[in-house]
This record gives sequence, structure tokens and C-alpha cells, in this order.
Amino acid sequence: MKDAGPVAESAALQAALASLDATHERFVEDIVSLVQIPAPTFDEAARAQAFAKMLQAEGLEPEIDAVGNVTALRRGTGAEGGPVIVAAAHLDTVFTADTDLTVRRDGTLLRAPGIADDARGLAAILAFLRAMNAGGVATGHDILFVADVGEEGLGDLRGIRHLCTESRWKDRIAGFFTFDDIRTEDLTIRAIGSRRYRVVLRGPGGHSLNDFGRPNPAIALGTVLSGLGDISAPSTPRTTFCASTLAGGTTINSIPEEVSLGVDLRSEGMDELAKLDAQLRALVDAAVTRENARCGTEHGPITAELVTLGDRPAGATPESAPIVQSSIAAIRAEGFEPELTCSSTDANIPMSLGIPAVKFSHGGAGGQMHSLDEWIDVSPEMSLRGLRAGFRALVATAGEAS
Repeated sequence: MKDAGPVAESAALQAALASLDATHERFVEDIVSLVQIPAPTFDEAARAQAFAKMLQAEGLEPEIDAVGNVTALRRGTGAEGGPVIVAAAHLDTVFTADTDLTVRRDGTLLRAPGIADDARGLAAILAFLRAMNAGGVATGHDILFVADVGEEGLGDLRGIRHLCTESRWKDRIAGFFTFDDIRTEDLTIRAIGSRRYRVVLRGPGGHSLNDFGRPNPAIALGTVLSGLGDISAPSTPRTTFCASTLAGGTTINSIPEEVSLGVDLRSEGMDELAKLDAQLRALVDAAVTRENARCGTEHGPITAELVTLGDRPAGATPESAPIVQSSIAAIRAEGFEPELTCSSTDANIPMSLGIPAVKFSHGGAGGQMHSLDEWIDVSPEMSLRGLRAGFRALVATAGEAS
């Protein structure tokens, strides 16, 4: 790993870092406030409104865009309309609107669904803004603070996809941070791509006894599953597939009219992902042909449909990119050794478009993500080390103005 240079410690930066330390309890209060506002994927509006008010209280003019992202610009010293550096965290959670989000606190240990993923990230970018203001930090580039929708599951990164491809900011983004996950040393610079489908097989259906011999979509589905088990996926680039959900049928004594299979395909390489996609489609076609040939189509054939549930592109940011080198230096400044990783995050979209991007963790300690017992430890020492690392990386990438 290339050694990154030292991080500049101007008087303004030092004052801002001191402010992060002094306002840590307020940071914790923001986490608690945000996590207790329900924000299921596709229903993030209430949390978005609350976060917009928090940004407004710090002197920015937030907007909520066409898909529900909150955006707010902090001007740098450069010309108006110049490049922006994005500091993002996602609004949505994997939990339903009726989930009990009450924070359970035991000393510095806080438990609540979504508290690590990504309520802490939202509070972190708000803390960065507050610290910049308190320390009088001026950056060369503008910083665009973003609370985005649709990062989780079937949200398919729709918030950041819109930001980078359709929004008024799309041609100005020169660097992108998403603050997500806990471990400060974990710096994601490669994006694993994925395609997610619901494979739907339909047939004429009928009575299990009286209509025996008609083509059966459940049997065709079994052929698809058997074929998936015979696929050999390469380890480099890392490539995986998963048959994940099964549904269909009506009663034990009926030939089903419809069955479905959820499939998750992933790879670090877009070429390998395309090959895996083609293999799945070939398996489905072969299974349909086989079942129709076995039974005939006098009463109707088996048909297949692949419904796209998600399409996340792969990508990467070179280790030599300034945003990576600044992040490495910032992580090391807090006594951690960076681990350059691959993951599926909001950074997938900018990486796939050639925009320098990283997923930077928001620090501290935590675990049980995506469970009702999700937790973080806000003990100041470890928590602040993560916050300071993220803050340093963001300011260095935006270019501290002299």
C-alpha cells in the first residue's frame, strides 16, 4: 500500500477537531433523535424532513429532490458552479414502519434498529458541518451534504443513482464519500456489482390427480435450482450467486399456476457478472423447454419471466487517487491501519461512472447490523477517533483553503 503523506494541521482544522470533541454528546443526541424516526426504504420522508431542519439550523439551505434525497451545499472558496465533494449518508433502514425504534441505553452502549446503519452516519456528516463552522474551516471545493434514499435492499441505490445521473449536481461531482459502517480502518475502494431477479414460472395449473400430466412450473423451477448448483463461479474476480426466496402454489393437491425464485448474482467484475446473468437465463430457458417437452402444451405451456429487482454496477477507485490517499492518511492519523475493501454501498454508483469515491466508516464500535439488537458504543475515545478520521479525509479531499 502506498504511504500517504501527513495530514495538514492548520489552526482552523485544529479548532474544528477540538469542536468535534467538545460537542460529542450533541452528536450522540442527534443519533438518538434520528434513529427513532421510521425510515423504511421507499418511505424516508419523515426522517428526510427532520434532517433538512438540522442542516438548516447550521446555516445551510437544504433541498429535497425529486426522489427524496436531502441536499445542502456548503460553499468553498472556488468559483460558483465549480466542482463539489459529496459527503453522504443514507436515510433508509431495512426495518418496517411499525418497528419499535426506542433507543435502549446502557452507559455508552446504545441499541436500536438502524442505529449503526446508518443513523450514526447521518449524525456524523452533521457533526462535520458543525465542526467546520465552529473552526472556521474554508475549503477550496464546495461540499455537498447529502442524506440519500434507497440504499438498502430493493432501494437499489436509487438516491445516489439519481444524484449522479439526473440531478443538477451530476456534472459537478469531483469526489464522493459515503459514511456507512463502523470500523474506521475499513475503507471501501472497490464496488461489487449485483443483479437481483425474481424468476417467475407460470403454467396452466390444475388438479393434482385429474389434471396429472400437465406441465408443472414447480418441476421446471426444480430444474433451474439443480442447474444453479452446477455453476462454477470464479474466485477472482470474486463472484457469487444465491437462490434466496421461494414462493408460489395454492394447495397441496393443486398443480401450481405460478411459482417464483429470488436470485442474487454478484461479482467484482462486470464481465463475470454478465456471464453469470447469461448462465441464469440459459438455465431458465432450458428448464421451460424441458418441462414443455416432457408434458406437452395442449393445455398451455410453461412460460418464464425474469423480473429485475436490482442492478448495482461494479467499479473501483484507484488506490493512487487523491481521495484514497487522503483517506488513508486520515485513518493513520488516528492510529488505525487502513484495510482496502470491496463492498456494495452507495459508492457503487459514482465508482461505476469514473467519479473518485470511497465508503468511509463513521467509527466507534457496533454490531448486529440489520437486526432488532443493532448496537453502537459511543464511548468518546473510540467514537471520536472515527469521527476525526472522517473529518480529516473530507476536508483534505475538498482542499483546505489557506
